[in-house]
Amino acid sequence: MSRFFSAKYASLQAYTPGEQPRDAEYIKLNTNESPYPPAPAVVSAAAREAERLNLYCDPACTELCKAAARLYGLGPENILPVNGSDEILYFSFMAFGDERHPFAFPDVTYGFYPIYANVNHVPAHIIPLREDFSIDPEDYCNLGENIVIPNPNAPTGMALSVSRIEDILRTNPDNVVIIDEAYVDFGAESCVPLLGKYDNLLVTQTFSKSRSLAGARLGFGLGNPALIRDLNTVKYSVNPYNVNRMTQAAGVAAIESLDYYRKNCQAIAETRAYTIGELAKLGFETLPSLTNFIFTQSPAIPGGTLYQALKERGVLVRHFGQPRTENFVRVTIGSRPQMDAFLDAVRAILKERGL
Repeated sequence: MSRFFSAKYASLQAYTPGEQPRDAEYIKLNTNESPYPPAPAVVSAAAREAERLNLYCDPACTELCKAAARLYGLGPENILPVNGSDEILYFSFMAFGDERHPFAFPDVTYGFYPIYANVNHVPAHIIPLREDFSIDPEDYCNLGENIVIPNPNAPTGMALSVSRIEDILRTNPDNVVIIDEAYVDFGAESCVPLLGKYDNLLVTQTFSKSRSLAGARLGFGLGNPALIRDLNTVKYSVNPYNVNRMTQAAGVAAIESLDYYRKNCQAIAETRAYTIGELAKLGFETLPSLTNFIFTQSPAIPGGTLYQALKERGVLVRHFGQPRTENFVRVTIGSRPQMDAFLDAVRAILKERGL
């Protein structure tokens, strides 16, 4: 770091994004992108707006809020569009966390939570997962702290039922409970129906995964109007034009192309089941997943070794080197041909090692 870097960030451990290599062609199963392109209407809508890039976008995202309100059965006042769901999470740590209001979250989870706590000087209460990598809802009941839980969790892929999340909401009425639903469209239950019942609930969703818009950067915060006003105060103080006009248009078109994306999600779920089954034949143990990725391990080969061997064969997966997860790799569910190529590479690696 330079001599000008603020001492308050000296201990900051930055987030490490998944690899986006440019040196070779890879089968990319490392960043949970969709293998399917955006719907044709989405591409057309974004292209039309590209002709108006000389003009600022609508900071209120008016049409996008209306479309999302129709989709979720809410009012526009319940919705805050953001530059990827990462931004709504960051705004939330800024808006609701301080020395007296810590944030609690699991020990094995999305890597941005501890970073957002650190950069905003918010105490972090890190709660271990169970031995089977599931979240114990009882750990969060009557906690008296702000809470953020990804449902399904990442990188495990495991989900809680809405009824168990409701227990957490009901027993923490004076704290914000954020349910990060980045992967909810691949088989889990959404907590959006609870928004009318709990004013302390904030649901975050993204268009990066199920709606094939990772490169467009679009997400939503969904909550009580008072929470959304709080978050808008942060937004308009930090980044008022946070969703560009091409992404706003793409988002509206994506919402209107719901059937296209539902079919893609179903195809991914079917490919996920197929991949888990084929890995089981090879001795792999895979956690139950309701996402577009799986978290899997083999007793025959360490996770880091498998990651490197796959990369050498042109297949990228994600490896997390922390003690509890070092034997696992996280594998995005791609198209059926991509997963067959991944499985063929795994078989070759195991055979090469006489396993």
